[in-house]
Amino acid sequence: MIDIHSHIVFEVDDGSKSIEQSLQMLHEARKAGFSKVIVTPHYIEGYYECNKSQIAEKIEKLQSMQDDVQILQGNEIYITDEINNLIEEEKASTLANSKYVLFELPLNAEPLNLMGVVYSIMEKGRIPVLAHPERYPHVQKDPNSLIELIEAGVIMQSNYGSILGQYGKECKKTIQKMLKHNMVHLLGSDVHRPRTVYYNIPDALKEIEKIVGKNKLQYLTNANPSRIINNETINVETPEYIKKGFFAR
Repeated sequence: MIDIHSHIVFEVDDGSKSIEQSLQMLHEARKAGFSKVIVTPHYIEGYYECNKSQIAEKIEKLQSMQDDVQILQGNEIYITDEINNLIEEEKASTLANSKYVLFELPLNAEPLNLMGVVYSIMEKGRIPVLAHPERYPHVQKDPNSLIELIEAGVIMQSNYGSILGQYGKECKKTIQKMLKHNMVHLLGSDVHRPRTVYYNIPDALKEIEKIVGKNKLQYLTNANPSRIINNETINVETPEYIKKGFFAR
């Protein structure tokens, strides 16, 4: 399997606090079944601004100290109108040096400029990947709001921990609906600490397989992430509208 969202690089964001923690998480990743990990430290203007070359040095050091897992570079970029400039100025990175851009939204408000940023990314020939949509309150309120984004070309990356209730009941219910209605294209650990989500990957895989089946699970965990690393196009299924029940109406 390939983990496309992780905070394993030490001393750059709210993830790993030391090189020892980073090495432990890499060991846990291998034990959980991951052969490759894209490290995606937060890039938030004015807050987390460790640039591309600084991250690369830390990756090189980690890779030299272990060979269990291949480490690839990326970022989880906080939504900004400057997202293309950050990439072109080598302040932030695309996923594995591909055309795919992992970006996140605020967890407490719906961004007003979302579609503008999406189109600006695509105008540069890049493909936006939205990090953990099931965690955003506005998506939990109306998962169908993702259909417009998917039809526009946005790839959806959900977290393994969401299906196990790591982020609460609403998040769990939302990812269940998303999985049932073709609204998830990639899975990631979003790991920040040792002895956390990697220990629960087997349970998460079982729960996800119950919903999507074995073949589709393979696409979410390996085939689609491989397409990112190889800079190939991900084939996206048509999302299905989630019908609301009588009481929900």
